[in-house]
Amino acid sequence: MVYIAGEEMTHYASQLIVKEWIKPYFETGAWFEYDLSCVNRDKTGDQVLHDAVAKGAEIGAIFKEPTITPTKEQVEEFGLSSPLGSPNGAMRKGWNGITISRDTIHIDGVELGFKQPVLFERHAVGGEYGAGWKTVGRGKLLTTFHPEKGDPLLVDSRDLDNDHNVAVVYHNPLDNVTDLAHHFFSRCLESEVVPYVVTKKTVFKWQEGFWAIHKSVFDEHYKEKFAAKGLLDGTGGELQHLISDAATMQIIRWTGGNFGMSAHNYDGDMLTDEVAQVHRSPGFITSNLTGKREDGVMIKEYEASHGTVTDLWHAHLRGEETSLNPLGLVEAMIGAMQHGAKLELEAGGPAENFEKVMTWTTTLRKAMHNTFRYGQGTRDLSGPTGFTTEDFIKKVAWRLERYLIQGEDETAPELSEPDRAFRRNHKVDDEAVQEMFASYDTDGNGSIDLDEFTNLLVKLGVAPQKVENKGKEADI
Repeated sequence: MVYIAGEEMTHYASQLIVKEWIKPYFETGAWFEYDLSCVNRDKTGDQVLHDAVAKGAEIGAIFKEPTITPTKEQVEEFGLSSPLGSPNGAMRKGWNGITISRDTIHIDGVELGFKQPVLFERHAVGGEYGAGWKTVGRGKLLTTFHPEKGDPLLVDSRDLDNDHNVAVVYHNPLDNVTDLAHHFFSRCLESEVVPYVVTKKTVFKWQEGFWAIHKSVFDEHYKEKFAAKGLLDGTGGELQHLISDAATMQIIRWTGGNFGMSAHNYDGDMLTDEVAQVHRSPGFITSNLTGKREDGVMIKEYEASHGTVTDLWHAHLRGEETSLNPLGLVEAMIGAMQHGAKLELEAGGPAENFEKVMTWTTTLRKAMHNTFRYGQGTRDLSGPTGFTTEDFIKKVAWRLERYLIQGEDETAPELSEPDRAFRRNHKVDDEAVQEMFASYDTDGNGSIDLDEFTNLLVKLGVAPQKVENKGKEADI
């Protein structure tokens, strides 16, 4: 597979994981490694990024550590000769990106946010990210399309009567949405979750195509299969469309999970951040880019959904203890290794290699999850007594070796949801919470009864609503 190294705390943790968990069992000489740190990208004139993209397309299985897109201040801090763009755009284009799958990660016995899985597909191309723009004044703005053959087509014409405007132009490619729809519905069917397609097509009429393609693929290939499993019982027997506004509300209401959403690039970016927060943090969702090579081979790049965890890196550099939860990183590593083994098997490689990779990755996940469940996790789940970054990795390495050698199947204890006060970004204003509580405790008895609780939910806008006209779309 291709291994893309990144920066800061996640790079440090990833190197420990490779050393302690992987190299005792695997020869990693077949990995193609690329250093995408800012300093090395600058040193190579970004050739290392182009090389990594090319090799990723060739191999088809990629693990990526979080990387930095430097700010103006970081350009000076790192001594870079020029600003560097995000590598993600080059990767999504070079690997014919179709979708970025961001799913909730679950640990048996530990309730994190959603009780059951939530699957999400974010269209990997198009939208604001590649937009062209200029700051302009008064005048006429024309957007004209020049086809490869035929006459030019005026897309839009408008008069700008403000002295200060920003003109923005972007487009949404639709050719690969059919592949996206098949990928989405196949995963939802396998996981037995209810699928929803999210757009703002009631207002943004140009988004109709995204929905129409999904609907066509669903009706022709998947509708009967979903119905047979009872997954359309609550949607009137049809594929349900959600306006993006409604999706933001449903995500915080449907904490039981068991649903999937497919959305445009920008909507998917925002909504998956919301999914992550409901499910505790970005460390508890996956982020997998799926592309398609010209010969039909699926390219898959796996990474953690979070960044380089700069605050812990600075603490590490100061010699302080850190407690980084590597769950998202390890799920990405597992995914890349499993996909690489699958591609090797399909290319005629030995079945023994595939079986060993699958056994090892499955056992690693079990060892890591059980370590959390025994209360031996990092401090975001286990509190102040939790392990440091280094000690957690050593503890999992110890348990992994036991499981692999002895085939031991220990049963870890069932745990309730860990206190969210353990999170590093927990900055709740206790006095403000007390004031808020008092405003809803209308009789002042120190507790909130059902009527007061209902009033609270209504005022916060999160009260569950009665479902009417099932199967029909509402413009919310």
